[in-house]
Amino acid sequence: MSDTSPFSVSTNSSGDHAPHPEQEPLKKKPYKRELKRLRVELTKMQRWVIHRGKRIVVVFEGRDAAGKGGTIKRIVKPLNNRYCRVVALDKPTEREQTQWYFQRYVSHLPAAGEIVLFDRSWYNRAGVERVMGFCTDEEYQEFLRSCPLFERLLVYSGITLVKYWFSVSPEEQERRLQSRIDTPTKQWKLSKIDLESRSRWEEYSQAKDQMFTYTDTQLAPWFVVPSDDKRRARLNCMSHLLSLIDYEDIPVDPLELPPKQSDTGHVRPPKSEQRFVPDVTEELE
Repeated sequence: MSDTSPFSVSTNSSGDHAPHPEQEPLKKKPYKRELKRLRVELTKMQRWVIHRGKRIVVVFEGRDAAGKGGTIKRIVKPLNNRYCRVVALDKPTEREQTQWYFQRYVSHLPAAGEIVLFDRSWYNRAGVERVMGFCTDEEYQEFLRSCPLFERLLVYSGITLVKYWFSVSPEEQERRLQSRIDTPTKQWKLSKIDLESRSRWEEYSQAKDQMFTYTDTQLAPWFVVPSDDKRRARLNCMSHLLSLIDYEDIPVDPLELPPKQSDTGHVRPPKSEQRFVPDVTEELE
């Protein structure tokens, strides 16, 4: 892409991205095979979480188009959504802006047997709010001081807290953002802030480094997921998450499909009295 691209950044920037080894993109067949295996393990893990009444919180952070949402989608697909939910909060309301900063996140924390995945989290204050000027210097400094204390309380309460930072190179981010612009079904993923954040790459790098300095603790460490290859990132993240949860395979009671109930003589109304969805697929044949 030419230098006139709205997404162009200096290619010699240190940025925030971890080293991305020169690997061939993971092919679809081995990806699907491993994804299937990991999803089976995820269901085992969730059964154990429900059985033991555990509480799991997983935080997903990273630059726009780093692959957080796609990974979350693959994790939750095989899971029981009664016990697993994704939290992706909009900007705070006027009322929420007057609350203790962490308050609106606390209400989404898990109860016994639940897994909660935060698609962005309280770390908005250390990232977008800091860079875009949505918080004061005092509010930012207070966050850096209080966040490790807040997370310590979560861990001491019995919550398993896992934090992932998805690391994408500037070149790959540019490709993905441009793809969103060019694809009508993906344009909803973009906002004016997303576009402006691209032009502030270095400021976000500094904010991320500062955030890690204060919040990469022994109790709640950050784990970086190189994500230029989305397939590798998804599998690596899922595998790592499973490795952190010391779960056991809880036996499942055998299931057997019962026979259909015998005919009781009930006369059902004619189908002509029902409204059916038109079959538009006939035109496709």
